Amino acid sequence: MATTNPTSFPLAFAQERSFSRDLTELVLGFLAIMLILWLPGPEQAIFGPIALLATLTVVLLRRPGIEQLGLGRRGFVSSLWIFPAAIGVIAVSVLVARGIGTLHALHDPNLAHAGGYVIWTLYQQFLLQDYFMPRLTRFLTTNVAITVAAVLFAVAHLPNIPLAIVTLVWGAVSCALFQRYRNLYALGIAQGLLGLCFAICVPDAMHHQMRVGLGFYHYHPEVSAQFGAR
Repeated sequence: MATTNPTSFPLAFAQERSFSRDLTELVLGFLAIMLILWLPGPEQAIFGPIALLATLTVVLLRRPGIEQLGLGRRGFVSSLWIFPAAIGVIAVSVLVARGIGTLHALHDPNLAHAGGYVIWTLYQQFLLQDYFMPRLTRFLTTNVAITVAAVLFAVAHLPNIPLAIVTLVWGAVSCALFQRYRNLYALGIAQGLLGLCFAICVPDAMHHQMRVGLGFYHYHPEVSAQFGAR
């Protein structure tokens, strides 16, 4: 006669509860990000920081270690090759863009603007690697989780098709690299440098000055040209 393990019910309940929590956090987190991206500028400035703080809080509530978050020394030295690799891609891209006549200056060449963008890409990597990937890998295989995370990353950059395409590729690459090295610094900075390269190598008319969401439709070339000429 078959017997039932009395510990199996609490374990199954705990697993189901963990799955439900992960799925809820994934859906709500992604919907919050999409909502912010599609809000008008004034509302985005108010609710954007709230959404980012909320996702940060959700991550920290699980009390991950610094190394687990990718913010420690683990994997930093071994991941340093990512910098020269990114610079190599940038050099080739600039040469090609110059050759075909699409190379141009940033619409806002202010150093603070570029620095702020790199900081933002660091936080993007934090969201991708520390918010989405851990939850996806708890109920998907690593390769499938990487694919789903890359798709979500790309969707967040719509309707900017050129940017969505490159972020789909970079999303998959960066997730695979994080699984290997477990370090955010190289990935975040590399993404920032590659993003700036994309901005100057691809015409603004195509990527609308790297805007996504509702901001993509607020791009006006004549206004941007006047701003850049100041």
